[in-house]
Amino acid sequence: MDKLILVRHSAAEGQHEDSPLSKSGVRQSQALATFLDHSSYKIDRIISSPFLRATETIKPYAENKGIEIEPDARLEERILSREPLDDWEETLEDSFLDPEFKICGGESSNEAKQRVASLLQELENDADHDTTLLVTHGNLLALMLQLFNVEIGFKEWKQISNPDAYLVQKQGGDYIAERIWED
Repeated sequence: MDKLILVRHSAAEGQHEDSPLSKSGVRQSQALATFLDHSSYKIDRIISSPFLRATETIKPYAENKGIEIEPDARLEERILSREPLDDWEETLEDSFLDPEFKICGGESSNEAKQRVASLLQELENDADHDTTLLVTHGNLLALMLQLFNVEIGFKEWKQISNPDAYLVQKQGGDYIAERIWED
């Protein structure tokens, strides 16, 4: 793998795994496809969270390029709790401050990072593909960026847009991540 493009899904009608894109999300996925099509990135592999909003986000681009969308559960959104939380943003902020923090049935930031790190390790050893695109969710995207030494916390997570895109590439032995999406 030479380059990795990390994408947050477009706007959706809800948070359930089967929530479809909203009308604006459908337009955003078309804009993302156009953006990627006009970019200089030669994407040759697409791996997505199996959640509907993630696969629908990249589907227009994938179909246009004839690239299969490979679902991977390691890209699913991090679970803060199996039960609804009235104060979910406060809980999420706590999880950025303490990466071991978790509530019953939830996943800590460190556990989510370990889950996705296994996929990133596989991709680092993938000599068959030059540029892989991953489609995921906001919280997991922020945690992935932390793996590439991007200083991102709760405040920065709130600034990640739907959709959003980051380019990760190796420069001088280190991975550098930069935001490439233009709202």
